[in-house]
Amino acid sequence: MKKILILNGPNLNLLGKREPSIYGSQSFEDYFELLIKTFPEAELHYFQSNHEGELLDKIHDTGFSFDGLVINAGAFTHTSVALADALSAVPMPAVEVHISNIHKREAFRHHSFLSSRCHGMICGLGLQGYDLAIRYLLNLNAKPVTIT
Repeated sequence: MKKILILNGPNLNLLGKREPSIYGSQSFEDYFELLIKTFPEAELHYFQSNHEGELLDKIHDTGFSFDGLVINAGAFTHTSVALADALSAVPMPAVEVHISNIHKREAFRHHSFLSSRCHGMICGLGLQGYDLAIRYLLNLNAKPVTIT
């Protein structure tokens, strides 16, 4: 069973309350329960912090023992070289997720320090981006389907 960590950064503890026109009205805790039911073949873990150092510590603590990371670093995406370095320091594959389409927002949100350290990025698909990232990580290293 693959162990996958979902790591959310600052202000994402306010999902369901914060700017519902951008982020929706569902809390992440409720959505996480749905993810657990959707992926019984995975051991999903969730951690959220508004503090950069706690996010770094969690990557360090899990980066050598977990099979994948879904990371929405919130505003740290656009500012944190330290998080980018942490992703490079561990072998755990990561997928970057953003609930909103960061390319349709303010110009400072268009750059991500994390993207080059991740297998890919999903943005603008709401909470469904987490689902898609988990599916990718579960299928990572699977044998490709061949058509004969």
